[in-house]
Parts: sequence; C-alpha cells; structure tokens
Amino acid sequence: MGRPAYALVATDLDGTLLRGDDTLSARTRAALGRAERAGARHLVVTGRPVPRVRPLLAELGATGLAVCGQGAQVYDAGARRMLWSVALDRETAETALGKIEAETGPVHAAVDQDGTDGATLVEPGFVMPHPTLPARRVGRREELWRTPVSKVLLRHPGLSDDALAAAARAAVDSLVTVVVSGPGTVELQPRGVTKATGLALAAGRLGVDGERTIAFGDMPNDIPMFRWAGHGVAMAGAHPELRAVADEVTLTNEDDGVAVVLDRIFGAVRRGGRGAGRRISTR
Repeated sequence: MGRPAYALVATDLDGTLLRGDDTLSARTRAALGRAERAGARHLVVTGRPVPRVRPLLAELGATGLAVCGQGAQVYDAGARRMLWSVALDRETAETALGKIEAETGPVHAAVDQDGTDGATLVEPGFVMPHPTLPARRVGRREELWRTPVSKVLLRHPGLSDDALAAAARAAVDSLVTVVVSGPGTVELQPRGVTKATGLALAAGRLGVDGERTIAFGDMPNDIPMFRWAGHGVAMAGAHPELRAVADEVTLTNEDDGVAVVLDRIFGAVRRGGRGAGRRISTR
C-alpha cells in the first residue's frame, strides 16, 4: 500500500463532523475508518473543552490525541490525561470583559474551567448555544473566576456574533484572542492561542506536518487551522470568512459532507444519493 494522500484528517466537531443532535452518522464513521486503515490519523480539533469531549471520544473509540478548548488543550484519550494546556489569566479575562462592555454595553458571560474535570460556569442571562452540553449556573459574575479558566464565552442581547467579535477585537486585541466559534458563541482565548497552535503541537507529536493534513470546519475559529493545513474543506453553509480561505466546500454535516470528501480521497464503494463521491466546489 502506498503512502496516503494525507497523513492526518483534522475535524472540527460541531457543525462539521457531528450532526445537530451530537451524533455521528454511520457513513461518516465508516469513512473515517477507511481513512485510518489507509494510514491516515484522525484528530478531533474542537472548541469544546476536554470534559465536554471525552464522552464523544469514547463513542468514537478514539485512543489518540485530541485538540480541545480552541487549541488551548492537547489531550491523550488513550492515557486519559492532559498533555498540554494553557489557562487564560483570570485578571486579564476580567479586564478584557470590562473593556468590551465599555464599548458594547452589558454582555452575558460564561467560562470553561481549566483541567480535565473543569465545569462550564454560566452567569445569569447567559444561554448555552448547545443545550445538550452541561453547565452550572452561578449567582454573580465574580464566581466565574473562582478557579483557573481556559476561555470566556460571550453573548450580547442585541449585537450579532460578528459585530460583537469585531467590537471585542477592537477593544482587547492586545490582551486576548477573540474568535467566533459557532452561532451565539464569541470566545476570549489566551492571546496567540488558536486551533492552529494546538493542531501543530499535536501533529508534531505524530510526526506529521501541515502539508500532509486535511482539515474540515465551519466557523471563523477554523481559519488558522485551514491556513496551517495543506487542504481546508469548509462545510456547506459555513461562515463566509471561512469559505473565503477554504480550498473546497462540501455538503453540510447533516448530509455527511466530511464523508463525501474522505470517500473521494481514500476510496469507497460508489453510492447513490446526493453528493456521493463528488467534489462540491473549489476556491
């Protein structure tokens, strides 16, 4: 067997690999299996923190590495331990939040606590964008900073995600990294930390470089990952900023868009049905 076209398949989770009900389709599971049998590794690269990813990794039967928390965490699923993590300085986070609110008016905030067992803490008024993900409500904002955090999640009662992110970047670009990671999700990360930094670290441990990596995503937080990877595939309906830097656009997560591309690259029995085995569009 020759060397596979790509040695690493890096996939976002929400809006990309997973369907809206947080499940993985049989076709996508089979396509990932074929890619791995051909010699490619699969690496989850997600904004979700480690505690919100571990059950999914178990369901996937994953025993390798995973990049979590927007690149701030590299987790070894087989050993069940954190290999690398960067916490967001709490004083910096609180200062950044104040500067943003000085520009936008009040926002609603939540935090992901650092560590393999950290909880998501939510202040009054914050609505979780993924209702299936567990969160613990606190009575006051001060309680968000009780323990080290990996990131801050923001929602604004009136501004769109893009408008909130633009205002946040203008106010705190020198303090933190600001990303849009999903509908209703603007996040503050440790400065300089992105999905690309975490992916590069994990790929280096696997002996793989960017040129031999194919990446899948749907939101602007995937842009650094696409720029690092040799080939970036955006899902149909992906954010326009991501589509602008993608090498290819596939079907939606509900229509097995990841599997469509993997089947083409790593081979599969031709199927009938929408989009099977064909490239949807290219940049």
